[in-house]
Amino acid sequence: MKKLVALAALAATLSAPAWAATKTVTLSVPGMTCAACPITVKAALSKVPGVEKTVVHFDQKEAVVTFDDSKTNVQALTKATTDAGYPSSVKP
Repeated sequence: MKKLVALAALAATLSAPAWAATKTVTLSVPGMTCAACPITVKAALSKVPGVEKTVVHFDQKEAVVTFDDSKTNVQALTKATTDAGYPSSVKP
């Protein structure tokens, strides 16, 4: 049993790329004009595989997204918001 647990732990370690990291990006979402917009933006971003956390600030018209960079990237995040009707870009 101990060998099975050790083997499972090793397999889990080897299956994740060594360079994978959690990253956070702030997206500018200027098209959010009403109180319902952040709900739609958050839902769209949450559906992207690898997204761990999304906080949408309506007043600042931005979304702060924490994601696993081995599963997704910024282009996928901006595509998700654009596909939902809210084009976004990385905030400097």
